[in-house]
Amino acid sequence: MPIQVLLADDHQIVRQSLRLLLEREGLKVVGEAADGQDAVTIAESTHPDVAVLDVTMPVLNGLDAAREIQKVSPRTKTVFLTVHDEDPYLLDALRAGAKGYVVKTHAAENLIQAIREAARGGVYLSPEVSRAVVQAYQNKTELSPDPLSPRERQVLQLIAEGKTTKEVASVLNISVKTAETHRTHIMEKLDIHETASLVRYAIRNGMIQA
Repeated sequence: MPIQVLLADDHQIVRQSLRLLLEREGLKVVGEAADGQDAVTIAESTHPDVAVLDVTMPVLNGLDAAREIQKVSPRTKTVFLTVHDEDPYLLDALRAGAKGYVVKTHAAENLIQAIREAARGGVYLSPEVSRAVVQAYQNKTELSPDPLSPRERQVLQLIAEGKTTKEVASVLNISVKTAETHRTHIMEKLDIHETASLVRYAIRNGMIQA
């Protein structure tokens, strides 16, 4: 039985190219998503073997999507395919439970290898990020605990994407009052009290691209 894969990337042409690549290698694409929230919904209904996620996606970024996918489809392994090779992104991905991390500048064979390794229960990292993991370990790089809850992270991402409180409430299917409460809690926890600084925080933490 072929490995079943979910593709999540906000660029349609990337998803189409990946689908052709994976199907040529005998893998089966069971769903495509343009944002992290759709990826979670599709994973919950299809329970793929592997979810290939971009790190920066609208509505819900790949890191938070990976965490949510683990809740709704525990058997699904996550592999990140991204342009980011910086230590913070990689370490956050590993903390989110990633079984693969492939930089987009690498050959297609790296992604195929990562998917197959993840499906077997192993871990695959691009060569240069493998070195980054070793270096981070040697330097005893530690990630401070995230002060925000998963819902607060999602609200923050939507705010950073330029959505109003009313629009945040609509996207998340919550009341405007609840959205406002989340916004207040975010500002209090981060000790940030203006939107521009919230946007900068979201960029630094990989929620959105600059």
